[in-house]
Amino acid sequence: MKNRLAAFTIPLFVSIGMLTGSVLADDRLVIQRDVVTFAVLPDGVRFPEGITANPANGDIYVGTFDLGPNSNKLLRFSRDGFLIAQRDFGATPLLGLGFDSARDKVYILNFGASKVQRIAAAFDSGTPVEDVAAIPSIGAPGPRTVPNPDGVSSDTINFGSNGFPAPNALEFDKRGNLFVSDSFQGAVFRVKNVRTCKTPCFVETFVHDPLLATAGFPPFGANGLAFNGDDSALFIANTGDDRVLRLDMKSKMISVFAESLNGADGIVFDEQGRLWVAANQADEVVALNANGKIVVKLGEFRGINRDGTPDGLLFPASPVIVGDEIFVTNLAIALTPAVGDEPEEEVTRWTVSRMKLPRR
Repeated sequence: MKNRLAAFTIPLFVSIGMLTGSVLADDRLVIQRDVVTFAVLPDGVRFPEGITANPANGDIYVGTFDLGPNSNKLLRFSRDGFLIAQRDFGATPLLGLGFDSARDKVYILNFGASKVQRIAAAFDSGTPVEDVAAIPSIGAPGPRTVPNPDGVSSDTINFGSNGFPAPNALEFDKRGNLFVSDSFQGAVFRVKNVRTCKTPCFVETFVHDPLLATAGFPPFGANGLAFNGDDSALFIANTGDDRVLRLDMKSKMISVFAESLNGADGIVFDEQGRLWVAANQADEVVALNANGKIVVKLGEFRGINRDGTPDGLLFPASPVIVGDEIFVTNLAIALTPAVGDEPEEEVTRWTVSRMKLPRR
């Protein structure tokens, strides 16, 4: 259950940091709560999760994560929020999306089928979907040892797995290789030369590590992926552990980059080198500086509108940046078994939000 205790209001834009009288400007926390609804999904289309964009024309692509009974869709919106096309994927829920500008394709992680797929960017309802690769079943990673505060003892977490591959997020490197996170198997997979490999392409296990698994909530480990500017490090959100991890691409060593990010989900870098994280349990998007410190907070949840849409952010799942704006899917899905304790249960129409990126 989310923490909804904040009952005070704040201005739409606040700069905090002068409390000590000696804080440098770059260390000030910027809070910007203004959120605009970019698009409302069609009737009967629920739980927008994955998002990507065509940098050439600003088209926004959204995939849905509906576990039933509604059909899942890939939606294409124009830059002004007009629905251009939708492609039906039936019962199989979708997660991560990525745009391939070199071939004008949208890559799709079909969670239900455990596959990487792609489709023409200018798709319509009948455009064929191509299977690119199947994510293998490799099971859970080994146990994780966690030191206790006494500095002497430790606890051991053993991860179970039913062997179901759970592809969640994807990211291309500059060489044309595709990386895919697996939330249940605690892994990152690689498909080399994904644009040109003969389908079905070979999928290799790039890293399989207990830091990529979780025993937390929501029950998704390795999630959002984002490369830094020179591809020397791959940043990985671990949703259940409320962390962002850093994977050194040469040594394949994983370290903790940032902690206490409530439901760290999708991530993306901006042109200034800030790493934006959708904190799905905090109903906000935060930016981290090079040291992993939060320097910006965007958005908030303000209630449910009369038309059944969320006002502001509600379970923000995935971000994409176009120009000076960040677009975020509002998954707005209830996860706890209790009835009546989550605002997500009141949502009847689902949305994609848009916010301005503050410039420092």
